[in-house]
Amino acid sequence: MRGISRASIAEVEARLEPLTGAPAAAADLGNELFAVAGVLASQPALRRALGDVSRPASARAALARSVFAGKVGDNALGVVEAVAAARWSAPGDLTDAVEQLAVQSVVAAAEENDHLDELEDELFRFGRIVASAPELRIALTNPFAAAQAKHELLSGLLAGKVTPESLRLITEAAVSSLGRSLDVSLEEYARLAAQRRERLVAEVHVAVPLTDQQRGRLASALSDEYGHQVHLNVVIDPRVAGGMTVRVGEDLIDGSVATRLATARRRLVA
Repeated sequence: MRGISRASIAEVEARLEPLTGAPAAAADLGNELFAVAGVLASQPALRRALGDVSRPASARAALARSVFAGKVGDNALGVVEAVAAARWSAPGDLTDAVEQLAVQSVVAAAEENDHLDELEDELFRFGRIVASAPELRIALTNPFAAAQAKHELLSGLLAGKVTPESLRLITEAAVSSLGRSLDVSLEEYARLAAQRRERLVAEVHVAVPLTDQQRGRLASALSDEYGHQVHLNVVIDPRVAGGMTVRVGEDLIDGSVATRLATARRRLVA
């Protein structure tokens, strides 16, 4: 989000914090906001009406209340009214904002349950599993597969093996109607989980596993470099052939032997 939308989401987020102090309440709020985001994604006319800045904020909030009252609880309804009353650069940003607030509610539940580290790791690991399992990927990304079938598949695979918050977000990423790919949704949800503690995520590719000491030194060095705590997602990747590559956002730090050899070969034939 940019410009007006970024300022608006910051304002609405401030309303969320007092509502997510108890894990069950935070989880329920997340579920209801995900449901609202699904309605907005499937109803373009409603989305445009709620995002129409030519209408008074009070009218947009009243419309949101008339649509969702009785369908979600008071806390979720208050958040949705606040989103409707805010100004957005594009109507689609309104839907994205509701989804982001839903994710943040689930992340808050994970934090209250002391599951935040597991949540970040499990979202990342599941993304890697899907990337390496074509049949699973097809089952979860098939637009003609019923949402209930995807729910049952994920529950059978993951229930009891990941935290409830991870299962909720992974399931939402698979069944969401918001138009993003599964990979992109998992990455975005992991980013929001890391943001909860104002820390960055580094994807580290190495040929062999790092020791705890090596992980600690790398995390410390990256934290010093970026001025934030950095969470490491480590991928064992034989293509690295020694050394490592580290990606933080759009920054790539490539110290792999494979890359240095490829660079040397290019210089030889230049």
